[in-house]
Amino acid sequence: MLQLENIVVEQGGFQLCADFEIPTGAQVAIIGPSGAGKSTLLDLIAGFIEPVKGRVLWNGKNLAGLPPGARPVSILFQDNNIFPHLTVAQNVGLGLKPNLRLSPQQQEDVGKSLRRVGLEEMAQRSPASLSGGQRSRVALARILLQNRPVLALDEPFGALGPSLKREMLDLVQSLAAEQMRCWRLLAFRCFTCPSSRIRIQTPKDDRAYCSLILAVHRSSACFINSPITGRSRLIRT
Repeated sequence: MLQLENIVVEQGGFQLCADFEIPTGAQVAIIGPSGAGKSTLLDLIAGFIEPVKGRVLWNGKNLAGLPPGARPVSILFQDNNIFPHLTVAQNVGLGLKPNLRLSPQQQEDVGKSLRRVGLEEMAQRSPASLSGGQRSRVALARILLQNRPVLALDEPFGALGPSLKREMLDLVQSLAAEQMRCWRLLAFRCFTCPSSRIRIQTPKDDRAYCSLILAVHRSSACFINSPITGRSRLIRT
């Protein structure tokens, strides 16, 4: 279970307050206009920013002070963070070791991850030779290697066309089910908590891939048609 308990985040003249919980297995999409605070909420859970008040709990454990790398959260960003000077396999290997000094077993794991996203034959290619969809698959393969219970998707497929976007969302959904690990999403654009997924591209995507929707707009954030109880509010000062 993911809990945001009496959270207050302040950034300049912007303040985000949230107090809610999401049970393991929930699929939640966080939606709202640009600048509403969706990314801020996602960054908070991932550990890129700390609240001035309140706690973020994962299965009852306080995540305060833990850096992003030590949290049970993997995040897929909008730009995919693909490095052009590295091969496809090396970009994926970064998910295990930043220095890319991989053991034979880890190299094998990289190959397996590429196979799962359909890029096994492109391991030695340069990212420049890949299409947008293929680069998204590289980033996804890297996330899979981290094997963390929470997956956050920060609109990683936003630049793709509608058809390819749906294809990538379908792939994420099938991989999550295949792994049987609680992928839960709690993010705008996309976020996951164990056993669940969260993605947000358009209202239609939300309905197709998420069971719960957290809308962030103007001065408040609330669950829409959701059995989850809780409250949160967004305040701009």
